[in-house]
Amino acid sequence: MMAYCGLVCDECPIHLATLETDPVRRLAMREDIVRQCATQYGVNLPLSDVSDCDGCRADSGKLFTGCRNCQIRSCAMLKGIDNCAHCADYPCQILTDFFRLEPDAQTRLDAIHQTF
Repeated sequence: MMAYCGLVCDECPIHLATLETDPVRRLAMREDIVRQCATQYGVNLPLSDVSDCDGCRADSGKLFTGCRNCQIRSCAMLKGIDNCAHCADYPCQILTDFFRLEPDAQTRLDAIHQTF
């Protein structure tokens, strides 16, 4: 399950916390997510904002706050594309900025984009 931006939802700590059935472990995972968001992205999230997420392309209604407000997701949905690699404007400035934080996402999308 790959997000529009090239992240792999099945490996995402937020998605993994959603799947966790042990409430103690789930809370610890969510606390770790708050720390990761602060150190990796400079975003200070309250623990209450770490909601369940089935991936930005899922129809379940379970969507992390950051994904719900994501410019990349909104743009891809508006354009009706499977992921950003299918966009005529690939890579746009928003995606290029994102790739500085997530270079593996760029590698995935670049490989898809090369097939067009």
